[in-house]
Amino acid sequence: MKLYPTKQFVECYESLSPNIQRQVDKKLKLLLVDIRYPSLRAKKIQGTNNIWEARVTKEYRFTFQIEEELYILRKVGTHNILKTP
Repeated sequence: MKLYPTKQFVECYESLSPNIQRQVDKKLKLLLVDIRYPSLRAKKIQGTNNIWEARVTKEYRFTFQIEEELYILRKVGTHNILKTP
C-alpha cells in the first residue's frame, strides 16, 4: 500500500502545529504497517461510501479512502472534520 495525500489533506496538514504533524507522520507509518494497529482505531465512517477515519490523538483524526493499492488521504484535523469527511 502507498499513501496518496489529496490537496485538501496537504492544506489541513500544513495548518497543524509541528507537534501534531509529527504525530500524524507516526500514525501514517503505522497505517502502512497494519490498518488494524490498535492505536489507530481505524474504522469506516457510518453513512459514507468507503471513507475511513483513524486516530492521531484523543482530539485529532484523519480520514482516508482505500482504492486498490492506495490510501487516499482526505483530511486531517480535530473531530470537526468528521462532519464532512
